[in-house]
Amino acid sequence: MDLKQIHELIKIINKSNIGEISIEDKDGKVTIKQKEEPAVNVTAAPSHQVYTTAAPSAVAAPVQSTAPAAAPAPKADNLITVKSPMIGTFYRRPSPDKPILAEVGSEITPGKVVCIIEAMKLFNEIESEVKGTIVKVLVEDASPVEYDQPLFLVEPA
Repeated sequence: MDLKQIHELIKIINKSNIGEISIEDKDGKVTIKQKEEPAVNVTAAPSHQVYTTAAPSAVAAPVQSTAPAAAPAPKADNLITVKSPMIGTFYRRPSPDKPILAEVGSEITPGKVVCIIEAMKLFNEIESEVKGTIVKVLVEDASPVEYDQPLFLVEPA
């Protein structure tokens, strides 16, 4: 099943009252589930990646950051920068009702999800490649980011 067919199925599911559909062919299995909010999960078996599409939402005005001020920052020469691997929209939490994935002072390890970047209606989990403590979040929630843009500063452990 190609991506165009999957997108067509998602559109049909979003417009209907169908809660879930699974389709299996020689290339793998696709399961599309409709959540309470208008969102759909698509899982492709061969690649083991999860894609989520959500209905478009209104663009919110920039919000003043409410993140607590960090203690005096450690020496800047030993900090590691976590950068965006793609162009998209940066989110600090997987959904509005879930907790923030990584805050100032959070301990991170390789493989821990630190943020979500939405690109072309696909929500991509961005995992840490380093072990350490986040000392600064460089991007506001729901802001557009560019490829290789710094997202976090991490003090290595």
